Amino acid sequence: MSTSPCGSQRRGPATADAGALNRLTDLGRDAFARDVWARTALHTRRADDFSDLFSAGAVDELVARRGLRTPFLRMAKDGSTLPDASFTASAGVGATISDQLDDTAVWRAFADGATLVLQALHRTWEPVGGFVAALAAELGHPVQANAYVTPPQNRGFDDHYDVHDVFVLQIEGTKRWLVHEPVHPDPLRDQPWTDRRSAVAEAARGEARIDTVLEPGDTLYLPRGWLHSARAQGTVSIHLTLGVHTWTRYALAEHLARSALAALRDDPRMRTTLPLGIGEPDDEIGTVRDLLAAAVAEADPAPLFHRARRGQGRPAPLGPLAQLDAVDGLGPGSEVRLRDGLEARLEGRRLLTRVGWLDFAQDELASVALVLDGKPHRSGELGLGLAGRLLRAGVVVPAAP
Repeated sequence: MSTSPCGSQRRGPATADAGALNRLTDLGRDAFARDVWARTALHTRRADDFSDLFSAGAVDELVARRGLRTPFLRMAKDGSTLPDASFTASAGVGATISDQLDDTAVWRAFADGATLVLQALHRTWEPVGGFVAALAAELGHPVQANAYVTPPQNRGFDDHYDVHDVFVLQIEGTKRWLVHEPVHPDPLRDQPWTDRRSAVAEAARGEARIDTVLEPGDTLYLPRGWLHSARAQGTVSIHLTLGVHTWTRYALAEHLARSALAALRDDPRMRTTLPLGIGEPDDEIGTVRDLLAAAVAEADPAPLFHRARRGQGRPAPLGPLAQLDAVDGLGPGSEVRLRDGLEARLEGRRLLTRVGWLDFAQDELASVALVLDGKPHRSGELGLGLAGRLLRAGVVVPAAP
């Protein structure tokens, strides 16, 4: 059965400033975090109007005019992915790369019942990219976006589960979703549904936890591991899937273990050669276990964790010409602000970001800390030399007028 419709009117794109998550559910942030997040599926009727994010026109623009290459688009039919060569080709003089989308081939496959999957849409369609960045910042977990364009009465993929949470945003048309509870709760990233095909198939034959038709403006939240399949109804269906690649305790444990092992490399007791002719290492295990436990107790996984976080995303777009103008025109009254999405972190006198690291003098640290608040600051307040250095490094950008 479906969750109860919220009954609220669509709030529209004007409410985006209230928070990305606010557009996806009628629950408040605290209620969503307490009762839904990573716990259960949630269907929200008439959550919002998402026409500002994506549309049928956007699909045609991306396929026909943007010169997209695989894997930014893939196609699927009857639960199987079509070979890339069946819908790609060289684009002619000056664009002879062979894996660009062939819009005629894409059209023919779509007319024959294939689903279009526009992958990593946060990298190719700016409205989606901005929304994804805001949602990732709000959730504290990396987010990606795909679009699924399904012909009438067609399904794209068999019953399966994802190893990341998803928000489904119905854009145009309608789609029937069947959702079942997990056969393997909270799967890790290396535990795909294909490892449990038979269990997934058996569970999908049972009664669905949610059986509903998503209409434009509806959303569906699925924690990782929840089984699902979907089929378009009488018209073309377009929906966005926002994949939330959640950090887990296991990931923290990995960083903790790596930190401990890195420390043990400098312990001469751990580098000692095992006795000559050793058969079973039982006599050595106790010593190793004690040393490892002590190293884990003292290890700090934070640096590795933050490095991994920085590697999981990209900073906000940077216009090289606008940046050059800002450098050339820099004066005491010029306003700059921290570039969005940098995951900037000051450790001692070193600033770590997604675009590299910078070291600063002790007397510059107060100004650097000021920049990290994300607000606009006058270059004269920060120091012209410091502001210029941060601009050239791509760490700050001109503040919007």
